[in-house]
Amino acid sequence: MAIQINGIQQLGVGVENTEESFAWFRRNFGVDIEVVNEKAMAEYMLPYTGGQPCKRHTVLAMNLQGGGGFEIWQHAGRKPLKPNFEVQLGDLGISVGKLKTTDIEKTYRIFRDKGLKMLTEITKDPSGKPHFFMMDLSENCWEFVQYSEFFVKTKAVNGGVFGAIIGVKDIEESMVIYRDILNYDTVIYDQTAIFPDLAGVPGGNNQYRRVLLKHSDKKSGPFSPIFGSSEIELVQVLDRTPEVIYDGRMWGDPGFIHLCFDIHGMDEIREFVKSKGFPFTVDSAEKIDTFDMGDAAGNFAYIQAPEGTLIEFVETLKVPIMQKWGIFIDLKKRPAEKPLPRWLLKLFGTKRIKD
Repeated sequence: MAIQINGIQQLGVGVENTEESFAWFRRNFGVDIEVVNEKAMAEYMLPYTGGQPCKRHTVLAMNLQGGGGFEIWQHAGRKPLKPNFEVQLGDLGISVGKLKTTDIEKTYRIFRDKGLKMLTEITKDPSGKPHFFMMDLSENCWEFVQYSEFFVKTKAVNGGVFGAIIGVKDIEESMVIYRDILNYDTVIYDQTAIFPDLAGVPGGNNQYRRVLLKHSDKKSGPFSPIFGSSEIELVQVLDRTPEVIYDGRMWGDPGFIHLCFDIHGMDEIREFVKSKGFPFTVDSAEKIDTFDMGDAAGNFAYIQAPEGTLIEFVETLKVPIMQKWGIFIDLKKRPAEKPLPRWLLKLFGTKRIKD
């Protein structure tokens, strides 16, 4: 069985209050499809939760325009701990979430007119693509990128997760994860400078090496029509010593906690990443045959990149579409490379939360 990475399933966002953050993301980012909403114990992330299970409140939500979803994650048994410094571009880990929009000028104008915290005007990245940066209510930084791809047009002014900007200690060292394991094998740009398009972003006036990576292949898999394509930008700050974003804090504390990829062939990936020097640090299969998260089920595992970023792999086996009527997608007997019919994927729209 071949390893199959189908795209970004979700970006983990640690928050202080799940319901408050979910409402904000719905109103402003169009992330209004509630796939899972669950209060339970996080029992399998012990390397990153102080060796003890912890109470959590998690919402897995998506934007039907396409892209990866949000895993909105709150520690429910302890006070979530924010960083005691301002997270800047180039700090080690995920410092910026990428979202896509088919009309960047409209998106910018609506956000500005709402009074949201805009960090930059619309500028162009080193490849010439229009983008801008802003912050959410928790002061997480988001980049919006002009992109024509979408799944279903909705009233939202943007689509879902398109990738992330990740601060690294050494780009060549981290490329083993992002190029050789995750197969972001196409370099869109690799430049070193003080970049004018970053002015306004915390740390944006420093000197960086920036490498933007994309896939050369078109992704397949059951949910690939929704996930679409994605990109990862690695940034290495050259004129200051970066902070470790989660130094002294737990996974799940406020900030970007992980980047999750939908995959097929967990056993093969387990051996592959081990051969590359990055064995699983968390592996649900060591504890149980199948992990249940509310009405969803599957297997998951994590690796840790050299700079500390947590990369999650999820092999989805069951996902609810209309659980009120007992309608689920069971993937165990479907060809792994075959996308689900668009009409079936559009049924996720029945899970929309209307404010």
